Amino acid sequence: MSTGQPSSAPPVDRRSLVKAFAASLSGTSLEWYDFAVYSAAAALVLPQLFFPNSDPLTGALLAFSTYAVGYVSRPLGGIVFGRLGDVIGRKQVLVVTLLLIGAATFLIGLLPTYGTIGVAAPVILVLLRFAQGVGVGGEWGGAVLLSSEFGDPRRRGFWSSAAQVGPPAGNLLSNGVLAVLTAVLSEEAFLSWGWRVAFLLSAVLIAFGLWIRLKLEDTPVFKAIAEKGDRPSAPVTEVFRHEFRGLLAAVLARIGPDVLYALFTVFVLAYGTTHGYSRAEVLTATLIGAALQLPLMPLAGALTDRINRRLLYGIAAVGAIVWTFVFFPMIAGRSVGLLILGVVVGLVFHSLMYGPQAAFVIEQFGPRLRYTGSSLAYTIAGLFGGAVAPLAFTALNGAYGWVAVAVYVGVACVVTVVGLFVGRDPDLAEDEAYLGLTPREAPAR
Repeated sequence: MSTGQPSSAPPVDRRSLVKAFAASLSGTSLEWYDFAVYSAAAALVLPQLFFPNSDPLTGALLAFSTYAVGYVSRPLGGIVFGRLGDVIGRKQVLVVTLLLIGAATFLIGLLPTYGTIGVAAPVILVLLRFAQGVGVGGEWGGAVLLSSEFGDPRRRGFWSSAAQVGPPAGNLLSNGVLAVLTAVLSEEAFLSWGWRVAFLLSAVLIAFGLWIRLKLEDTPVFKAIAEKGDRPSAPVTEVFRHEFRGLLAAVLARIGPDVLYALFTVFVLAYGTTHGYSRAEVLTATLIGAALQLPLMPLAGALTDRINRRLLYGIAAVGAIVWTFVFFPMIAGRSVGLLILGVVVGLVFHSLMYGPQAAFVIEQFGPRLRYTGSSLAYTIAGLFGGAVAPLAFTALNGAYGWVAVAVYVGVACVVTVVGLFVGRDPDLAEDEAYLGLTPREAPAR
């Protein structure tokens, strides 16, 4: 029975909403499958195959440097594709970014090693990582908008979490593939050709993602902006000129989760295998952690539709600081059970921040500039957070031990808390005005 109250839900059918959720999830899953496969390969095989003349520590640093290139190139993708997403639409841009990310990953799987083509191998590897990063720079902001702008603005925490499930889904897929390969192949076979299989399988995700996205219309919010002739002509300039505080808040809030994720999914592989754990044991720990994140991400997002988003985010950031100092002594005894527990709890704190993160980020910008602003925030934060974290962890641990690594994570999470303080709570009337809906009093936050 109708209550007579005006609806705040966008005028879309549930089938389109589910398709938007799937399109958002599939794209970011591919993005993070690609990056997780590379992250694991950078820790396990790339130093030997592409930087064979280096000592082990230098080889690891060089491998993680190519990992960082994928982050350094993201701001370029954020600028180019973010601008296009606000000017020509969300859907068209997301098709291009998906193809770019997938093609680069597939080609890495075909790339000859240093032993075959010499120095050209690491050079081409860096170029492909750069292309991956450009695509990723435009992917996340659009994927978040694809699901959130089809959904009810008052349930934005849940609907936008589709893009956030991508990292654990991609990590789960990649580590699952790698775990199977390392279990069934010998060391020689894995180093020779086994690692390539994980990269080549990205073609399956590309095909599925394209099938979903090509069948989907653009979001109701962007359609309304276009119909009103309100598309920006210089969105990057407008973001820096008129919404700089929102950009700053979003960038700072993202740094802590990025650094924490790098610790428990990337650095832990190198750290664990040099401190008494087998490759399979560490991959199993990250696999279990990623599996638990799949339901936890949307749950955390949905929870922040009912309570203050910034509050839960901040509590999780503080918890992450404490847990990092617990984690390293906890796994020193070489207990596989404690390793799994340590990684799982670390990723739980990450989920409580990352699940509602997409909603928090896009709420810092008005609908006209949301793709550009979100993409810039995502890419700039990645540059200062996830890009340098594995390098910093490797160097700090080599020079000063795990305490320095934990301090680094702590500082990053403090930066996140500052960003949450600077940020704003959602203004639901912005979306409602474009959609022609009667605004209702926003729920208390």
